[in-house]
Amino acid sequence: MPLRRLLEWSARHGGALLAAGIFAGLLIPPLSAALRDVVTPTIAVLMTLVLLRVDPGQVLSYLRRPLLVAGMLAWVLLATPLLAFAFVRLAGLEGPLGAGLVIMATGCSATSSPAFARLVGLDGELSLVVSLISTLLVPFTAPPLALGLLGVDLALSVGGLMGRLVLVVGVPLVISVAIRRIVPRVTLDRWGPAVDGTVVLLVVLYGFGIMDGVLARLLASPGFVLGGLALAFGGAFALNAVTALAFLPAGKRVALSAGLLSGNRNMALYFAVLPATTDARILLFFSLCQFPLFLSPFLLRPIYRRLRLED
Repeated sequence: MPLRRLLEWSARHGGALLAAGIFAGLLIPPLSAALRDVVTPTIAVLMTLVLLRVDPGQVLSYLRRPLLVAGMLAWVLLATPLLAFAFVRLAGLEGPLGAGLVIMATGCSATSSPAFARLVGLDGELSLVVSLISTLLVPFTAPPLALGLLGVDLALSVGGLMGRLVLVVGVPLVISVAIRRIVPRVTLDRWGPAVDGTVVLLVVLYGFGIMDGVLARLLASPGFVLGGLALAFGGAFALNAVTALAFLPAGKRVALSAGLLSGNRNMALYFAVLPATTDARILLFFSLCQFPLFLSPFLLRPIYRRLRLED
């Protein structure tokens, strides 16, 4: 079928499509403005498909390794913000960019992490476990860290976050379980590559929406935006590398998966909860953090492939 072949092609070229999509969202402002309000529904559908593609048995096996999961959560939510703050102080990065980098490091792992892990051949099941639990824990870890380190009140509401989680995790979980009960396993496996391609296209759609307004800021303040973009890439890839090194004793595949989780953070959550008085330059930096997130499968897949071959 033509549609199925198109979706399978999208899965094979997912990294390139994500890279092209984020730039299309930047360079076509009417498109990004039109799709701004579909971000949350897109994430819900995306999570449903991600849950269809992970192995439930493998997810449970990681839940039976609480020390590994707890260590990874402590590193992602507690250690990396302190490392980011130490870097900001040593580098003299006072101001909105330094604050943005530290707040970015307090964030939970991106919802798209399991999909990105699958795209680059890493552990989607481990990524799912850590991304979901870190999202549950971030209201308890991020506010005291941001207030204590920067004097910034993140005001993350546990009730509001739980309501969002019901929409983007709870409902997809119920739907995915129902689909698994109705559709034979062999059919799901046969359509797996097409499902992966659909995930890629949904992430591209999400990328369009979050680029709303970024081009105007680039044209108005090119120096700040380009500097923020360089810091976003440097911060994301540094967190990725340091985390991978920290978890290398757990095995190369686990370490690389942990690095990808640590480098890709969920900034959409902060867009939703930060007050209107938040410095607009910090919010702009969060938008710029989407570039390394979307480009990481394209840029890092050859590196991951080479490292695994050397294992």
